[in-house]
Amino acid sequence: MHEVQLRDAKTRLSALVEGAAHGETTIITRYGKPRAVILGIDEWNRLCQVPSFGRLLLSAPLEDGDLPPRDMSPPRDAAL
Repeated sequence: MHEVQLRDAKTRLSALVEGAAHGETTIITRYGKPRAVILGIDEWNRLCQVPSFGRLLLSAPLEDGDLPPRDMSPPRDAAL
């Protein structure tokens, strides 16, 4: 994975896309801060298939009593 500035990415877009197609990920920066990522479609599809944490919990084979009871007491006061 490497970084490229936005202005350089504009001029090298075809090469960056070709690199992404071969598994090379590129971070595009603007004013020195990461702003976007170019990655190949295979990697994108792989990442899209990762289930969310909520879906993992919902699909877990839990039974009554597997999780501790939720603490319903009010939160403590915090002096800020």
